[in-house]
Amino acid sequence: MGIYETGSNGLWIFFLVTVLMGGSAARATGGAIASTWRPPWQIFGAALLITFAVRFFHYALFQEPLLSLGNFIIDYIVVATACAWGYRITRVRQMVEQYPWAYERVGVLWWRRRQELPSYPRG
Repeated sequence: MGIYETGSNGLWIFFLVTVLMGGSAARATGGAIASTWRPPWQIFGAALLITFAVRFFHYALFQEPLLSLGNFIIDYIVVATACAWGYRITRVRQMVEQYPWAYERVGVLWWRRRQELPSYPRG
């Protein structure tokens, strides 16, 4: 018995339901939270709700335990990570596209203030 309790084909079911379906929903949810300029702490509540749905799908479709704390924690980690990833990618895109004179992209997950801000003529 390992950390994650599954039946036969457990790894494939985990990948399909938790990583693919739950991760996709969480990625989209994180992006939606960021695109509406909501604070980042809201992704953890949204991830919790998505994790409940993921656990229910495991239970209803594949007869896996519904109330397994270990499975729930692992599913939550995967879903919350995908949600945070979606939030951060969307927030970086927002900052560099809406404020191109002030910020520049530094990789996928980061932005920084431009070194030389444009100067405007006075008068």
